[in-house]
Amino acid sequence: MNTTISNNGMPKLPQPPGSQPSGPAQGATAGGDVAVGTAARNDDRVKLTDSARALQDAARTGDAAAIDAKRVEKIRAALADGSYRIDPARIADRMLALDAQIGGTPSADKA
Repeated sequence: MNTTISNNGMPKLPQPPGSQPSGPAQGATAGGDVAVGTAARNDDRVKLTDSARALQDAARTGDAAAIDAKRVEKIRAALADGSYRIDPARIADRMLALDAQIGGTPSADKA
């Protein structure tokens, strides 16, 4: 079965010749009843994982509390005067924890 993609991103299902519906009544039959395929869509559900919710929260814009301006200025000043220190072990630990979270394995500090 071939499915064509229409310009709005919704798949256009193959129809028997001569029965191509047009306009907004595509989901209705000749008697005005709703087609069976439309009713099945009402039962669809989406369940987000905790990781997906966290990513969704992080992607939201307009959350002024997400940026600590005082901390940013403190780090900027430390970078400018050369007093900012990088802790490679801390960075590595956080990268491993992120990798474990993405991979679904428990992090080293929890094991």
